[in-house]
Amino acid sequence: MYQALFFDLSGVLYDGEQVIPGAVEAIARAQASDLEVRFVTNTSRKTCTQIYRDLIRFGFSLELGQIFTAPVAAKALLKQHHWRPYCLLHDNIRSEFADLDQSDPNAVFISDAEAGFCYEALDKAFQLCHSGAPLIGIGLNRYFKSDGKLHLDAGPFIRAIEYAASTEAIIVGKPSADFFAQVVRSVAVPADKVLMVGDDVFGDVEGALKAGLQACLVKTGKYQPNDEQLVKEPFLCVDSVAEAVDCALC
Repeated sequence: MYQALFFDLSGVLYDGEQVIPGAVEAIARAQASDLEVRFVTNTSRKTCTQIYRDLIRFGFSLELGQIFTAPVAAKALLKQHHWRPYCLLHDNIRSEFADLDQSDPNAVFISDAEAGFCYEALDKAFQLCHSGAPLIGIGLNRYFKSDGKLHLDAGPFIRAIEYAASTEAIIVGKPSADFFAQVVRSVAVPADKVLMVGDDVFGDVEGALKAGLQACLVKTGKYQPNDEQLVKEPFLCVDSVAEAVDCALC
């Protein structure tokens, strides 16, 4: 039925420094099957290489080229348009954008900046966008889970600038259909033969469904009771990634 499996990371494979039970074995089964496997994340607190090293340290088997991150997609878009971005970034990935011309900004890029979301920084982003600069957002995730707690993600801050500046952000990560399409192109299979597995009913599940993929919600990570009732289109809902892989392989 399925020809490819896409996995979200945080909340699906691990939670903070804890690997979700059965996740390593589930990914190994998926990798050993005939299915194409990709790891698709909006994570913007780590570089792609750092994510890869963490997954290897956790015991997962994968190749760096199987990882698709929203920051990489954002940087490609900024370079394509020759934009000089004012960047609200996490310090961990600032080096990834250091080669971009950021003088006299004519665009705004917002990712998960953590403590960088101060009034001064957000006000500057507002002023630029209010003057006509395009707003590029990492994704519209409302929150994420880490170390047993829910934390604000970049989505609420992107929405705030949209509202204040009467603009609409270009979203480069999930739930953007263009982002999902980019990953689908890498596996060269029809979108409706791809199963996206995630813990975010909007970013992972609804986003995938709107992009023409199949979707599976796992009851780990940021999942909240009754999340499965928030999206009307049909999708799978299982207890964990291990059960999701079992469904995909049966």
